[in-house]
Amino acid sequence: MVVLFLENLLKICLEAAPWLLFGLVAAAVIKVLLPEGIVARWLGGRGLWSVTKAALIGAPLPLCSCGVLPAALAVRRGGASRGSTLSFLIATPETGVDSVALSYVLLGPVMMVVRPIAAVITAVVTGLLALFLPDAERTRLEPNQPEITESCGSDCTSGCESEVEVKDSETALSPYLRATFDIWDDIVFWLAIGMVLAALVETLVPPLALAQWGSGLAAMGMMLLIGIPIYICATASTPVAAGLLLTGISPGTVLVFLLAGPATNIATLMVVGRELGRATAAIYLLGIAICSVSLGLLLDALLGWQQIDVVAQLAASGELVPLWLAALSLLLLLFAIRPLRRLFNRVLPP
Repeated sequence: MVVLFLENLLKICLEAAPWLLFGLVAAAVIKVLLPEGIVARWLGGRGLWSVTKAALIGAPLPLCSCGVLPAALAVRRGGASRGSTLSFLIATPETGVDSVALSYVLLGPVMMVVRPIAAVITAVVTGLLALFLPDAERTRLEPNQPEITESCGSDCTSGCESEVEVKDSETALSPYLRATFDIWDDIVFWLAIGMVLAALVETLVPPLALAQWGSGLAAMGMMLLIGIPIYICATASTPVAAGLLLTGISPGTVLVFLLAGPATNIATLMVVGRELGRATAAIYLLGIAICSVSLGLLLDALLGWQQIDVVAQLAASGELVPLWLAALSLLLLLFAIRPLRRLFNRVLPP
């Protein structure tokens, strides 16, 4: 059993490594070229276009559900409505260039396309719902209030620090390489947990074992209960979702987890309630729940109508990358982990 688990873990890591590496590089380029201050200035304003623009700009950004909080509050200070702020707050952690790249190999091309589209739809709908709140529901965030740092308490101490303390030996690196290291440091802890969970599911649960009760409103409601309170970033949720797919959970039910898990956690809900008001927090939670379940049901219906087998696509997408490239990518990612970087900085001559 242990040997089978290790084999499954290695297989998942090799399949994911080249696409994850590509996604990290793309995310670093976006992070350097689109600093948060520029994003905040772009998203000032109110109305339908502002809500839609917030979702479209936030979707590719490499920020997790905790890292997006200070950026979203900066957007609010820049004059954005509650609706635009919620739209940005939802779309940004639910997807990103790194998680989309990883979705292709672990979830297949259909889920790779559906995932960001569903994230944008969820963000826009929830943002529009927030526009109907009465003006009496005012934000408690004053213009001169100190910035909220990217901290989510004990849930994020290991994996949600977007401002990494860079050693003196790393300060001379290219800003793109530093950004790559920063993003990798943010997600590696939770990504490792996601990989282990995916390998455990694949090892312990027979394929298609949950097919009889892995779809429908009850299953999707369970995914909401699991996904809403926990902290898991979009990239780390991808291997877990892949493991669920292989056990027979329907793609629509998996989509609910992919939307609700990264977008929400208890700490984020508390901050939204404190800074934007309890009614806004309720709209935030309600919008994510309704949209994710509705989109999950729609996805299952469309796949059944078109007779598309998402699970059958997984093997084909994973065979596109040669083994040597997958192994090299995995080694590069392992050597980029912060403790190993620091070890090399001490050993290698300047």
